[in-house]
Amino acid sequence: MVCEERFKEIYGRDPEGMAFCPYRICPIGAHSDHNLGKITGLAINKGIHIACAPKHNGVVEMASLQFAKRAQWHIASVPVQKQNDWADYLRGATLSLSKRHRLSVGLCGVIEGSLPIGGLSSSAAVIIAFLQALCQVNGITLSQQEIIDTAYDAELNYVGVSVGKLDQSCEVLSKKDHLLYLDTQDGSYELIPQHPAMKPYKIAIFFSGLEHNLAGSKFNMRVDELRAGVYALQAMAGMEYGKFKEANARYVPREVYEQYKSRLPEPWARRCEHWYTEFERVEKGAEAWRRGDIETYGKLSFESGWSSIHNWESGAPEQIRLYEIMTQTEGIYGGRFSGAGFKGCCMALIDPAFEESIKQQVTARYLESYPEMTGKYCVEICTSAEGVRV
Repeated sequence: MVCEERFKEIYGRDPEGMAFCPYRICPIGAHSDHNLGKITGLAINKGIHIACAPKHNGVVEMASLQFAKRAQWHIASVPVQKQNDWADYLRGATLSLSKRHRLSVGLCGVIEGSLPIGGLSSSAAVIIAFLQALCQVNGITLSQQEIIDTAYDAELNYVGVSVGKLDQSCEVLSKKDHLLYLDTQDGSYELIPQHPAMKPYKIAIFFSGLEHNLAGSKFNMRVDELRAGVYALQAMAGMEYGKFKEANARYVPREVYEQYKSRLPEPWARRCEHWYTEFERVEKGAEAWRRGDIETYGKLSFESGWSSIHNWESGAPEQIRLYEIMTQTEGIYGGRFSGAGFKGCCMALIDPAFEESIKQQVTARYLESYPEMTGKYCVEICTSAEGVRV
């Protein structure tokens, strides 16, 4: 690993440990978990590695192969406010873990991502890999749910991104050759095995060449627009409601939305339309996977992508073009934006028999539309994988 070599260059010795967290994809269930929806997801065989060693003076010192500036803080005096750089995710994780467990040992490490940043929940993967390393040097063992909750707290309450628990859950709970079917309302989940009769598949990741940053995107605005629509529906229907941040689509029945949606401002109505239809797509998708029907599952993923463009209104023009090309390419079962859909990448479930032709056709057509992305755009073919090891 390059991170091991870089660690030796910085510290003049070998790292004492290696932490790893896989990336994830969510073919159906996007823009839903922040309002307690259902999701389906898979961990993939690429992710975040951290080469590390303990620092007994309590200092945390982290470097990243993706960013030039090294970050440093003490476990007992993490800045209360975010510093607006890449290491905020790690500071938030330190603070979140210290609320739950006493920390006495710091950490030095080098972070390496095995794919370009954007769309694969790299922020959650960085947090979880870092938590694994920090727990290891402090002799702390977290349960799967504790890892999910601690990582979620760091991103939501420190970094300030209005996420749900989709990313963390996929990266922790997933199992190779199984589909994670998760209800984010209560955390209940099922790992649906790949049906013996299911056609083979691989996972293609198409990187648009654009960088991706949730904290600086319209992600939070879209979540607020959905909550505004839900808040208004509750008032129109005479339902009890409290603070705006407590408004949640999961608590408003679909029938209420259908009855009053014509009275909502159009943007709020579209956000609600995506959330309610995505909820149905997830349920249908889980059943399709259960019976081995990857064609239907893929079609529903394409429909999720369409709704993300037209109802949730996410996606840079480059991503939208990638999505359009995917829908027209033989051998692709289905796919959509990966991540929040503000820059980043697209993912697709593909028939391995068409792997080379898919790579050639999508690449040629995309670079014909965006020649300036030559050298920045790339394709990676992945497989499903195990979630993080506890």
